[in-house]
Amino acid sequence: MANKNVRIMIQTLIATLICSSFLFYQYGRSIWHPKYLELKGKRSIEDVVDLYGEQAETRLQEYFQRAGSVYPPARITLIAFKDTKTLDLWASPDSQPFNLIHSYPIKGASGHLGPKLREGDKQVPEGIYTIEGLNPNSSYHLSMKLNYPNSFDWKYAKMEGRNTPGSNIFIHGKTLSVGCLAMGDKAIEELFILANTVGIDNIEVLIAPTNLGIEANLEPLLKQHPPWVADLYKQLQRKLQPYYVLDRG
Repeated sequence: MANKNVRIMIQTLIATLICSSFLFYQYGRSIWHPKYLELKGKRSIEDVVDLYGEQAETRLQEYFQRAGSVYPPARITLIAFKDTKTLDLWASPDSQPFNLIHSYPIKGASGHLGPKLREGDKQVPEGIYTIEGLNPNSSYHLSMKLNYPNSFDWKYAKMEGRNTPGSNIFIHGKTLSVGCLAMGDKAIEELFILANTVGIDNIEVLIAPTNLGIEANLEPLLKQHPPWVADLYKQLQRKLQPYYVLDRG
């Protein structure tokens, strides 16, 4: 009987250690990943291009070919919709109109419909953003940092006395996220390589609660939000309409 109890205790301990290790790997990346980089050594954007560039560009070229568009493009726009958990890649050669190239599923995004208001609210921002930089040493494989909070975000944060509207918002790999957009590793490799090829100054990022380009009535979306959100959604609507044509047929 004693031996049986010992075996049960050992099995329980092993199961607990395995479960704890998995949870720490998934949710403790911000703790262990920097230490891992200290041991392994940091990599450069050029290292990432060498590692993933060829395969990522092969997939990208297939997307562009199917869309009838030229690769590489001169400009791209990334458009994320919270309700459908999708991120659309639009691209334009030179000054020509944008084409829809590919639609990526968003693998992880916390919060609900509506803008980010403060640090720790777990909200993904909504608005019109740019890419500030590419991080080849992200805890989430690879990442692209957004310029949140932008001038619009800061304007209303200051008006409402919100001194900490949040920061460090990324489009990144893996499938878990708090306040960012987790795209999975293969997708972020493609987006990272494309962003490096195009140049971050030629990228715009739009994040909206739903496709406001084809949504004429904004009233249902404005409930329980501050009055300034109406202005934000109208700005997003004007930005999105050239990309998504309402079928009036």
